[in-house]
Amino acid sequence: MIRVLIVDDQTIVCEGLKVMLSANPQIEVVGTAHDGGEALDAARRLTPDLVLMDLKMPGINGIHATRAIKTEFPQMAVLVLTTYEEDEWVVDAIRAGANGYLLKDTGRNEIVAAIEGVIAGRTPVDPAVAEKLFQFIKAGAPPNRDFAALLTERERDILRLLASGLSNAAIADKLYLAEGTVRNYVTNIFTKLDVTDRAQATALAWRYGLVTPPASA
Repeated sequence: MIRVLIVDDQTIVCEGLKVMLSANPQIEVVGTAHDGGEALDAARRLTPDLVLMDLKMPGINGIHATRAIKTEFPQMAVLVLTTYEEDEWVVDAIRAGANGYLLKDTGRNEIVAAIEGVIAGRTPVDPAVAEKLFQFIKAGAPPNRDFAALLTERERDILRLLASGLSNAAIADKLYLAEGTVRNYVTNIFTKLDVTDRAQATALAWRYGLVTPPASA
Protein backbone atom coordinates (compact mmCIF):
# COMPACT_ATOMS: atom_id res chain seq x y z
CA MET A 1 0.00 0.00 0.00
CA ILE A 2 1.38 3.42 -1.02
CA ARG A 3 0.35 6.18 1.40
CA VAL A 4 -0.17 9.48 -0.46
CA LEU A 5 -0.61 13.07 0.72
CA ILE A 6 -2.25 15.38 -1.86
CA VAL A 7 -1.24 19.06 -1.84
CA ASP A 8 -3.15 21.58 -3.97
CA ASP A 9 -4.66 24.97 -3.15
CA GLN A 10 -7.91 24.07 -4.93
CA THR A 11 -10.19 21.89 -2.83
CA ILE A 12 -11.98 20.51 -5.89
CA VAL A 13 -8.65 19.33 -7.33
CA CYS A 14 -7.73 17.62 -4.06
CA GLU A 15 -11.08 15.88 -3.89
CA GLY A 16 -10.93 14.80 -7.52
CA LEU A 17 -7.44 13.36 -7.11
CA LYS A 18 -8.48 11.66 -3.89
CA VAL A 19 -11.40 9.90 -5.57
CA MET A 20 -9.29 8.97 -8.59
CA LEU A 21 -6.36 7.57 -6.60
CA SER A 22 -8.49 5.82 -3.98
CA ALA A 23 -9.96 3.68 -6.76
CA ASN A 24 -6.58 1.94 -6.92
CA PRO A 25 -6.31 -0.75 -4.22
CA GLN A 26 -2.56 -0.17 -3.94
CA ILE A 27 -2.92 3.53 -3.01
CA GLU A 28 -4.24 5.05 0.23
CA VAL A 29 -4.80 8.81 0.33
CA VAL A 30 -3.93 9.67 3.93
CA GLY A 31 -4.73 13.39 3.74
CA THR A 32 -4.84 16.64 1.80
CA ALA A 33 -3.25 20.07 2.26
CA HIS A 34 -3.84 23.40 0.55
CA ASP A 35 -0.53 25.25 0.86
CA GLY A 36 3.10 24.55 1.61
CA GLY A 37 2.82 25.16 5.34
CA GLU A 38 -0.06 22.71 5.65
CA ALA A 39 1.88 20.24 3.52
CA LEU A 40 4.87 20.25 5.87
CA ASP A 41 2.64 19.91 8.93
CA ALA A 42 0.74 17.04 7.30
CA ALA A 43 3.97 15.33 6.25
CA ARG A 44 5.15 15.40 9.85
CA ARG A 45 1.84 14.19 11.22
CA LEU A 46 0.90 11.58 8.61
CA THR A 47 4.34 10.42 7.35
CA PRO A 48 3.12 9.50 3.85
CA ASP A 49 5.25 7.52 1.43
CA LEU A 50 4.68 10.14 -1.27
CA VAL A 51 3.53 13.75 -1.49
CA LEU A 52 1.69 14.74 -4.67
CA MET A 53 2.68 18.40 -4.81
CA ASP A 54 1.26 21.40 -6.65
CA LEU A 55 3.66 24.33 -7.10
CA LYS A 56 1.88 27.69 -7.26
CA MET A 57 0.02 28.08 -3.96
CA PRO A 58 -0.60 30.97 -1.58
CA GLY A 59 1.80 31.46 1.31
CA ILE A 60 4.57 28.86 1.11
CA ASN A 61 4.66 27.58 -2.45
CA GLY A 62 5.38 24.05 -3.63
CA ILE A 63 9.07 24.69 -4.31
CA HIS A 64 9.72 25.76 -0.72
CA ALA A 65 7.50 23.00 0.65
CA THR A 66 9.33 20.37 -1.38
CA ARG A 67 12.70 21.61 -0.14
CA ALA A 68 11.50 21.63 3.48
CA ILE A 69 10.00 18.14 3.25
CA LYS A 70 13.04 16.63 1.56
CA THR A 71 15.34 18.29 4.09
CA GLU A 72 13.40 16.91 7.06
CA PHE A 73 12.36 13.61 5.45
CA PRO A 74 14.92 12.67 2.76
CA GLN A 75 13.26 9.31 2.10
CA MET A 76 9.78 10.80 1.60
CA ALA A 77 9.04 11.03 -2.13
CA VAL A 78 7.67 14.21 -3.70
CA LEU A 79 5.96 13.99 -7.09
CA VAL A 80 5.10 17.37 -8.63
CA LEU A 81 1.70 17.62 -10.32
CA THR A 82 1.20 21.11 -11.69
CA THR A 83 0.06 23.20 -14.64
CA TYR A 84 3.43 24.94 -14.85
CA GLU A 85 6.01 23.80 -17.38
CA GLU A 86 8.01 27.07 -17.46
CA ASP A 87 11.76 26.56 -17.41
CA GLU A 88 12.52 27.95 -13.97
CA TRP A 89 9.64 26.13 -12.25
CA VAL A 90 10.95 22.81 -13.57
CA VAL A 91 14.56 23.43 -12.60
CA ASP A 92 13.69 24.86 -9.18
CA ALA A 93 11.46 21.88 -8.36
CA ILE A 94 14.18 19.42 -9.28
CA ARG A 95 16.77 21.36 -7.34
CA ALA A 96 14.42 21.36 -4.35
CA GLY A 97 14.44 17.55 -4.42
CA ALA A 98 11.34 16.55 -6.40
CA ASN A 99 11.39 12.89 -7.47
CA GLY A 100 9.26 13.47 -10.57
CA TYR A 101 7.40 16.17 -12.49
CA LEU A 102 4.00 15.75 -14.13
CA LEU A 103 1.57 18.21 -15.69
CA LYS A 104 -2.10 18.26 -14.67
CA ASP A 105 -3.32 17.10 -18.05
CA THR A 106 -1.64 13.75 -17.36
CA GLY A 107 -4.13 10.86 -17.46
CA ARG A 108 -5.19 8.82 -14.44
CA ASN A 109 -3.27 5.70 -15.43
CA GLU A 110 -0.12 7.71 -16.05
CA ILE A 111 -0.39 9.42 -12.65
CA VAL A 112 -0.82 6.07 -10.90
CA ALA A 113 2.08 4.60 -12.86
CA ALA A 114 4.23 7.62 -11.93
CA ILE A 115 3.41 7.22 -8.24
CA GLU A 116 4.34 3.55 -8.38
CA GLY A 117 7.45 4.41 -10.38
CA VAL A 118 8.67 6.97 -7.86
CA ILE A 119 8.22 4.48 -5.02
CA ALA A 120 10.18 1.95 -7.08
CA GLY A 121 13.03 4.45 -7.45
CA ARG A 122 12.30 5.84 -10.90
CA THR A 123 12.00 9.51 -11.87
CA PRO A 124 8.91 10.06 -14.04
CA VAL A 125 8.93 13.29 -16.04
CA ASP A 126 6.25 14.61 -18.39
CA PRO A 127 7.50 14.49 -22.02
CA ALA A 128 7.09 18.25 -22.43
CA VAL A 129 9.18 18.80 -19.32
CA ALA A 130 11.76 16.24 -20.40
CA GLU A 131 12.27 18.17 -23.63
CA LYS A 132 13.05 21.30 -21.62
CA LEU A 133 15.55 19.41 -19.48
CA PHE A 134 17.38 18.22 -22.59
CA GLN A 135 17.51 21.84 -23.76
CA PHE A 136 18.96 22.86 -20.41
CA ILE A 137 21.67 20.23 -20.70
CA LYS A 138 22.63 21.63 -24.08
CA ALA A 139 22.36 25.33 -23.24
CA GLY A 140 22.88 25.36 -19.48
CA ALA A 141 20.18 25.67 -16.85
CA PRO A 142 19.22 29.06 -15.41
CA PRO A 143 21.05 30.05 -12.21
CA ASN A 144 19.69 29.03 -8.84
CA ARG A 145 17.95 32.14 -7.49
CA ASP A 146 18.11 31.52 -3.75
CA PHE A 147 16.77 34.66 -2.09
CA ALA A 148 18.36 33.73 1.22
CA ALA A 149 21.78 33.89 -0.43
CA LEU A 150 21.16 36.71 -2.89
CA LEU A 151 19.43 39.34 -0.77
CA THR A 152 20.10 40.84 2.63
CA GLU A 153 17.32 40.91 5.22
CA ARG A 154 16.70 44.61 4.51
CA GLU A 155 16.55 43.95 0.76
CA ARG A 156 14.01 41.17 1.30
CA ASP A 157 11.90 43.54 3.40
CA ILE A 158 11.98 46.13 0.64
CA LEU A 159 11.18 43.55 -2.03
CA ARG A 160 8.13 42.40 -0.04
CA LEU A 161 6.82 45.95 0.14
CA LEU A 162 7.66 46.64 -3.51
CA ALA A 163 5.83 43.47 -4.55
CA SER A 164 2.83 44.57 -2.47
CA GLY A 165 2.52 47.60 -4.74
CA LEU A 166 4.14 50.32 -2.61
CA SER A 167 6.10 53.14 -4.23
CA ASN A 168 9.64 54.02 -3.16
CA ALA A 169 8.25 56.96 -1.17
CA ALA A 170 5.73 54.75 0.63
CA ILE A 171 8.42 52.15 1.39
CA ALA A 172 10.66 54.89 2.76
CA ASP A 173 7.89 56.12 5.06
CA LYS A 174 7.13 52.61 6.28
CA LEU A 175 10.76 51.72 7.01
CA TYR A 176 11.83 55.19 8.20
CA LEU A 177 14.40 55.52 5.43
CA ALA A 178 15.25 58.29 2.99
CA GLU A 179 13.61 57.83 -0.41
CA GLY A 180 17.04 57.96 -2.06
CA THR A 181 18.19 55.11 0.17
CA VAL A 182 15.21 53.01 -0.88
CA ARG A 183 15.93 53.82 -4.51
CA ASN A 184 19.49 52.54 -4.08
CA TYR A 185 18.21 49.36 -2.41
CA VAL A 186 15.78 48.77 -5.28
CA THR A 187 18.58 49.20 -7.82
CA ASN A 188 20.69 46.66 -5.92
CA ILE A 189 17.77 44.23 -5.76
CA PHE A 190 17.22 44.47 -9.51
CA THR A 191 20.92 43.82 -10.11
CA LYS A 192 21.08 40.82 -7.79
CA LEU A 193 17.92 39.25 -9.24
CA ASP A 194 18.94 40.06 -12.82
CA VAL A 195 15.66 41.86 -13.54
CA THR A 196 15.00 45.24 -15.10
CA ASP A 197 11.74 46.43 -13.56
CA ARG A 198 9.36 46.15 -10.62
CA ALA A 199 7.02 43.74 -12.42
CA GLN A 200 9.79 41.17 -12.93
CA ALA A 201 10.97 41.55 -9.34
CA THR A 202 7.39 41.15 -8.11
CA ALA A 203 6.94 37.97 -10.17
CA LEU A 204 10.00 36.45 -8.51
CA ALA A 205 8.78 37.52 -5.07
CA TRP A 206 5.46 35.77 -5.76
CA ARG A 207 7.12 32.62 -7.03
CA TYR A 208 9.47 32.31 -4.06
CA GLY A 209 6.73 32.91 -1.53
CA LEU A 210 7.88 36.28 -0.19
CA VAL A 211 4.40 37.67 -0.84
CA THR A 212 1.07 36.10 -1.78
CA PRO A 213 -0.06 37.04 -5.31
CA PRO A 214 -3.59 38.32 -5.83
CA ALA A 215 -6.22 35.62 -6.34
CA SER A 216 -6.54 36.57 -10.00
CA ALA A 217 -2.81 36.17 -10.63
